[in-house]
Amino acid sequence: MSNNNISLTYKLGGESEINRLGYGGMQLTGSGIWGDAPNRDLAVRLLHSAVESGTNFFDTADAYGPNTNEVLYHDALHAYYDKIVIATKGGLQRSGPNQWHVNGEPEYIASTIEGSLKRLQLNQITLWQLHRVDPRVPIEETLAPVADTLKSGKVKYVGLSEVDVKTIERARKVVPVVSVQNLYNLSERSWEPVLDYTIEQNLAFIPWYPLASGPGKMQQNIQAIAEKHGATTAQVALAWLLKRSDNILLIPGTRSLAHLQENMATVQVKLTDEEFSLLSKSF
Repeated sequence: MSNNNISLTYKLGGESEINRLGYGGMQLTGSGIWGDAPNRDLAVRLLHSAVESGTNFFDTADAYGPNTNEVLYHDALHAYYDKIVIATKGGLQRSGPNQWHVNGEPEYIASTIEGSLKRLQLNQITLWQLHRVDPRVPIEETLAPVADTLKSGKVKYVGLSEVDVKTIERARKVVPVVSVQNLYNLSERSWEPVLDYTIEQNLAFIPWYPLASGPGKMQQNIQAIAEKHGATTAQVALAWLLKRSDNILLIPGTRSLAHLQENMATVQVKLTDEEFSLLSKSF
């Protein structure tokens, strides 16, 4: 694929155009993804800088904090609501730092959507994503209240996270699915069949933990490519994802203004087809 043909925008649900290089807010919380951002003023400045740098796709979740990240997003970004898309997630409960508990009970899912609407102070969530599938609850039951929010207009689009193709197909019988958010990067490609499925079905693919720059055997290749482009290995890792498929939306997170600008500069890293192939085969 020629790098010159890479699109830097994507139409979510075929309608809402967003920049493919977005921002993920999980790091704007305390230790263990627990509590508010340690430096809230800096967090607000960082989110403002992301918008000013061209980002208009912001990912969060009610579990981040929990709840604090969505409130931070409102406080920092509400003046930009007409220019940006906020994606949030629900389906994980928190009992303490680094503790995550799946809850796919329909009543709980309905309450998470109402809670997110209140904290974000939105009439409609553009993209609501099921954070994890609860193995104790059929996904058809979990998504039943989500289907209701689509009908009422409280949610515009629905996405899923950490799912296989079979689960996506089951979910699509209940709600239209526009995106899948799975772990995927240069180091971790076990969800490659799901990525291929989303390409075929014209769904967005949102890799979480996108900055991983590959296993040890890849380091020599990625370092050489980074040096050639005057880039960091993290930028090369993101550039590889951008080139992998036009449906991939990136949401790298950071607490640093410098790292934010570094991530945004990834669009200047133009991998050749040969470099892309070398990195793809190095796994």
